[in-house]
Amino acid sequence: MAFRTSRNQTSYKMPRRLGCALRAGLDRGLAVLAVVVALIALPAAAFETTAPTAILVDYGTGRVLYEKNADTEIPPASLAKLMTTAVLFDDLRQGRVKRDDRFVVSEHAWRTGGASSGGSTMFLPLNSEVAVEDLIRGIIVQSGNDATIVVAEGLSGSVEAFAGRMNAEAEKIGLTHSHFTNPHGLPDPEQHVSVRDLARLATYLIREFPEDYPIFAEESFTYNGIEQQNRNPLLDLGADGLKTGHTSAAGYGLVASAEREGRRIVLAMSGMGSTDERAREARQLMNFGLQDFEEVVLVTAGETLGNVQVRGGVSETVGMAAAEDLRMLVPRGSLADVEREVVENGPFVAPVAKGQRLGWVRFGRGDDSLRQVPLVAETAVEEAGLFRRIADTLSRHLTWGGAQTP
Repeated sequence: MAFRTSRNQTSYKMPRRLGCALRAGLDRGLAVLAVVVALIALPAAAFETTAPTAILVDYGTGRVLYEKNADTEIPPASLAKLMTTAVLFDDLRQGRVKRDDRFVVSEHAWRTGGASSGGSTMFLPLNSEVAVEDLIRGIIVQSGNDATIVVAEGLSGSVEAFAGRMNAEAEKIGLTHSHFTNPHGLPDPEQHVSVRDLARLATYLIREFPEDYPIFAEESFTYNGIEQQNRNPLLDLGADGLKTGHTSAAGYGLVASAEREGRRIVLAMSGMGSTDERAREARQLMNFGLQDFEEVVLVTAGETLGNVQVRGGVSETVGMAAAEDLRMLVPRGSLADVEREVVENGPFVAPVAKGQRLGWVRFGRGDDSLRQVPLVAETAVEEAGLFRRIADTLSRHLTWGGAQTP
């Protein structure tokens, strides 16, 4: 790949990578520089899932990599416990409750969510007192319905009052297709979520509670002499959270996240017909997100992208550097032509301050403009002395005059 100036047709061999710097000092009077970069490979394979509703999001950029009926309102099943956890974590952060506080197991919690209920349970004894620290793991690892009711009653006095707090928290996070009526997700016709909201909720938990998020990756938890395993089928493939769910109305669902080579993805899916289908489709979706996409660095902060002329200064030029990083997520192996155009507003008159805006670098694909990043002065250029400025002025006039001589 070559770069050519418009004046002298001199060619310069460019490195074959998006993040390469433009050669400095190619032509001090040149106002526009351009590099066309092509990533040429086979197109990325199409992806489909049998899940009725699903979404896959790149955590770092927020880009949706795949979605299917992502805003359809569905029963949450145990995925509602993610919102219960969010409320509890926020109370811990605000100091409204402590990890060693103990909550009483009421008869309602024992009958509705205990062993006799037939659902997932922490097996909490009636009228016992349980530490908040244990209840956290009882909800996240064991998916105990009884643990969620104990937390709801302990924090808000009743399930109904706690559901109001869940909805307030949902609004704060920005969930637009969710409404909660209980902390455990057992069937209620008024309760619903969407997989887009669930992915947004998972992103919130990962970002806001990094010290607690590792609990979601714990493989088992033992309480009252009973050990239970984490139901997340992706933990053995590198996932580090978050939650499974199932009811007859909701089918088998999952919210999960995984990180590989510095990139994190978040997925949410629901409506599968079996645990095997849930595991298979979740694995495929996770691998698609981690293997079929890559983050490309278009420019890095401080990268030099040429020089601009300075008049009346102690230096005749000053380097132009990118003011910030610019990264883009692209399908791995896709055909992506990215044009990089550097535009400078020179020449400038000294003094020039370090960090002063000198122009910008613009990226586009075809007729579509993607992003632009400001270019700033790498160093300060002080004003030259009087005699130097006079000499520069005379030199410019003489050069201009000579250019007009036949």
